[in-house]
Amino acid sequence: MGIFDRFKAKPETITKIKREYHGVNQGRLFADFTASDQSADTELRFALRILRNRSRDLAINNEYIRRYFDLLKQNVVGEKGILLQSKALDSVGNLDRQGNDALEQAFAMWAKYGNCTVCGKMSWIDAQKLAIEMLAKDGECFIIKHRSNSFRDSFAIEFVEADLVDETYNKKLDGGREIRMGVELDKFKRAVAYHFLTYHPGDSDYVTIKQEKKYIRIPSDRVIHLYKQNRPAQTRGEPWLAPAIPAIKQLGAFREAAVINARVGASKMGFVVNKGGDGFVADDYDGNTPVIDAQPGTFHTLGPNQSIESFEPAFPNNEFDSFHKSILRGIASGLGVSYVSLSNDLEATSYSSIRQGALEERDSYRNMTQFFTEHFARPIFDCWLEAAMEFDSFGIPVSQFNKFSASAEFRGRGFSWVDPQKEMTAAVVGLQNGILSLGHVASQYGMDTEELLSQIARDKQLAEQFGIDYAIEPYGSATSRNDETEEDESERVFNEALAASLKRAFSVED
Repeated sequence: MGIFDRFKAKPETITKIKREYHGVNQGRLFADFTASDQSADTELRFALRILRNRSRDLAINNEYIRRYFDLLKQNVVGEKGILLQSKALDSVGNLDRQGNDALEQAFAMWAKYGNCTVCGKMSWIDAQKLAIEMLAKDGECFIIKHRSNSFRDSFAIEFVEADLVDETYNKKLDGGREIRMGVELDKFKRAVAYHFLTYHPGDSDYVTIKQEKKYIRIPSDRVIHLYKQNRPAQTRGEPWLAPAIPAIKQLGAFREAAVINARVGASKMGFVVNKGGDGFVADDYDGNTPVIDAQPGTFHTLGPNQSIESFEPAFPNNEFDSFHKSILRGIASGLGVSYVSLSNDLEATSYSSIRQGALEERDSYRNMTQFFTEHFARPIFDCWLEAAMEFDSFGIPVSQFNKFSASAEFRGRGFSWVDPQKEMTAAVVGLQNGILSLGHVASQYGMDTEELLSQIARDKQLAEQFGIDYAIEPYGSATSRNDETEEDESERVFNEALAASLKRAFSVED
């Protein structure tokens, strides 16, 4: 034994001080804690269709999930949709007003009902609302971009359900390429094409006749695959309802059982107990069981050895409401919305709690809007802009594409404050102290500075046209500025006269 060996820790000492993650504990309490080390695609491949179908079923039959999708459309897309604002500059660095106005007007015409989609059944706002609902419900949304002179500006989009991209279609190809869940990938896992079924597998025309699967290959530059990637190398998207589906289903079944139990209890049913075994004359028979029909205000005479035992279910009781709220709060957290918004329950809420919940919820919506803009609105706009320039829709050549594409800005909906008066006061103080700019304030309401000032100028011009005095002057009136100029001039003349008198009195030379 060496001289330094006595200082070495013994094995049992190391075991005693070793740190452990309690999350890896085994035993009876963790027996139902199952985990998977599979890749994202492997997990999705066998679960995607079930998750998607269950999500669609809840969207149809569950009122809270229907409310959730409405909240997404109201707060991510909004009443006016995601708006386009062109900010291109001319050769001297000023806003190219003529070019920007021409582009915005052309895009507004394309965005009208019947122009933007190949089916002719939607406007641009309708398309945005459909896309966000498909994204949340199915976990992904496929859009095919079409170019043809039969469309306005020779461009239109087509929505395709996720069912048409067959997740069971997997195949190895040459050169390191592969088809994974209907998506053709290169060796870097970049999508190069999508293989769409030529028919919907659930179409009623194909229920009784088994059809051989036929695919059509569309290059990825013609397809927008909209989904949130939660793990690296994830090829398909998972429905946003996935974490909440078990709780939503169980809550629905719990409420259904409570309603049925309440109906049974309200019926005040009972049983006639015949202790003597004598025959009993009933009003009717349910199979071999005699049944008495009881009417309000009537009594039945029982025979000897007969008694009545009532059946009065005690559920739902006083605990039903608190338990229901507790489960629904967890569901709201899983969906990323507030409990108040999802349930429309304003009972026992305060101003501060509503304010805090609204602020956090709006941050979540803004993040969704940012994602939706980058992955849906901007790619479609760029494709439209290129097609419209090549089609010469608004007089700007395609050589200017980069200039107008890079200068395009998209704005989501604005949110008003819980207390508008305090918000306005804070904005005014921020502007006066240079902490905020007019652009910052306008953006909170879904506008920009140019749009705000243009609207104010139009309002003043319209008021003058109808001979109405525009009493509101947000940036100081011309009259007040003229008064200030006259006062300054009077003060200057007075000071000069005073200085001249002093010179004469004291014989002061210049």
